[in-house]
Amino acid sequence: MKRDELLKNPVYWTTALQMELYRQINVFMQKRGMNKTQLAEYLGCSKGYVTQLLSGDYDHKISKFVELSLAIGKIPEFSFIDVDEYIESENSPYVSTVSSGSYTSVVYSNREIDDYITAA
Repeated sequence: MKRDELLKNPVYWTTALQMELYRQINVFMQKRGMNKTQLAEYLGCSKGYVTQLLSGDYDHKISKFVELSLAIGKIPEFSFIDVDEYIESENSPYVSTVSSGSYTSVVYSNREIDDYITAA
């Protein structure tokens, strides 16, 4: 699958949001020394729900996504970018570096998705 095809796939964007929420929750738990049970108590939900949340086995409504984000002290920001403009901006081999805390991601383009998997 080519990158432009991937960027037009709703599953890609849903997964990206889920992964970011997962990452933010993990940082929240680590900073406070929380385990899953303590997080469940903090959020007012079951430990099973927290397990689902941390395994990526969920597909929440936007309202629940926002609620969880705010519960961990984060404001979710979304932006809407034209698909074709986004793909066009990726035509350079190096697009950007995204950093958040100890997490850094370099975004590359013009490569097959399989290239990312085999290069890792």
